[in-house]
Amino acid sequence: MKLTKLFALFTLLSINIQAQHMGNLNQGISRQNITSGNAIAYGNSPRQVTPNLNPNSTIVIDVRALQNVKATNYTAIFNVSQIGETAETTNSLLNNRIANIKSELSLIGILEKDIAIDVISFVPVYEVEVTKKLFSKTYTEVPKGFELQQNIHIQFTKSQQFEKILTACAKNEIYNLVKVDYFIENITEVYKNLQTKLLNLISDKKEYYNLLGFKLDNYNVVMADQKYCYFPKDFYQNYQAFNSISFQALKQDKGVTEAKKQTSYYYQPLSYENYDIVINPSILEPVVQIGMEIKLHFTPKPAEQKQEPVIKTEIKHKYFVISPDGSIDVKELNTNH
Repeated sequence: MKLTKLFALFTLLSINIQAQHMGNLNQGISRQNITSGNAIAYGNSPRQVTPNLNPNSTIVIDVRALQNVKATNYTAIFNVSQIGETAETTNSLLNNRIANIKSELSLIGILEKDIAIDVISFVPVYEVEVTKKLFSKTYTEVPKGFELQQNIHIQFTKSQQFEKILTACAKNEIYNLVKVDYFIENITEVYKNLQTKLLNLISDKKEYYNLLGFKLDNYNVVMADQKYCYFPKDFYQNYQAFNSISFQALKQDKGVTEAKKQTSYYYQPLSYENYDIVINPSILEPVVQIGMEIKLHFTPKPAEQKQEPVIKTEIKHKYFVISPDGSIDVKELNTNH
């Protein structure tokens, strides 16, 4: 009996430890930095894998550049709804809330022209009214008021202003943040800058191959290029970090009631490991990441084959006719027949 209880205790402990581990790794959180640090501490060096080189007659020049760009302005979108007994009352209540927000935001430099209202819906609200009769009940939907729903678009230029915007909205019972958009005014100049950097790098690589003895003028070339732009909203990952082990509960042989675990989010931008050029690599806040790639394939030109001159030999046949008196007559032999 004692052995059975010990086995059950060990099994429960194993389940709790596994739950803790899975909780910390929930949603695919990367623990690479932590595990690498522990590995070095215990004498196990992290394993680095170097790809094997495979020589090929085709020369490939593949260059990539990335630039981290801080947004020139932002737009935060909040959703708000208001209910009231009449249409006029509902509209007035919501207008007062929005007016309070505009007044508070004007103190931090966000003017009325930076705020736009997008009306989503304005519909009546119904309730079920029960009518009791002698032998039955009747349920009838009747209008009891109105619901007005709007989106508030707030444009700002400094990320530090966002905290003030949240505070102003919260004071007026607006908590539903839909999203925050990032905008760049000079994106064309960013692409031109990346293109110039890549062309200079390609020129250096061509010179490198020429020094190795590969004259790229003797190669046919094909190319492909692409550009892309990624915004911070696409690069937020989530995880849950918690510890679920309770030795006290195991000792008392009591059941464990699981609590709701908080989900945390963090910004994970593009890694720089696959890029030859990174402009503004050190970032403090979420940024817009703009990239460009150019790929060139050089294949040897086929060797030119010299055509041998065609020598045409024409033989003219002749025959000689000797007469009885000894005279010789030369005749052309007609070979057309």
